[in-house]
Amino acid sequence: DTAAFGWSRTQVDPALLALLADPQWAPCLVFPGEYVAPERVMTEVPQAAGKRPLFVLLDGTWSEARKMARKSPYLDHLPVLSLQPEQLSRYRLRRSTRDEHLCTLEVAALCLALAGEPRAAEVLETYLEVFSNHYLNARQSVPPDLEDAAHLRLRALAGVV
Repeated sequence: DTAAFGWSRTQVDPALLALLADPQWAPCLVFPGEYVAPERVMTEVPQAAGKRPLFVLLDGTWSEARKMARKSPYLDHLPVLSLQPEQLSRYRLRRSTRDEHLCTLEVAALCLALAGEPRAAEVLETYLEVFSNHYLNARQSVPPDLEDAAHLRLRALAGVV
């Protein structure tokens, strides 16, 4: 149950608005609480009777994501899930100036774990590790090690030997 939408400052995808209004979902914007009004901030997954959580993630650099949130008034009514990760980012392809900032995939994995899907979260985190290893090796013209710990863990999670 995943959807992706392009962001535009001037136009909103009607399918996104329909998804946010769909009564089967309890949407929340996943974003640092320091950038929104305190009354919108929550630290746990919203619980609404008969509704599944719908996590809205803004994919971009932190400055881009802040701009997207600020210039998207259709998100202003959503509660904001402010994650408090217990670990620092392990993303190795680009670094934020702040260690507590996570990449979008790490945020998605945390959301899955909070929603009671720890295996899906682990698979996502492991995919990130495999991808990062491949990317960093390719930059140095080093072939990937398909038997490294990340690949073995991913195969085990996928049930592939």
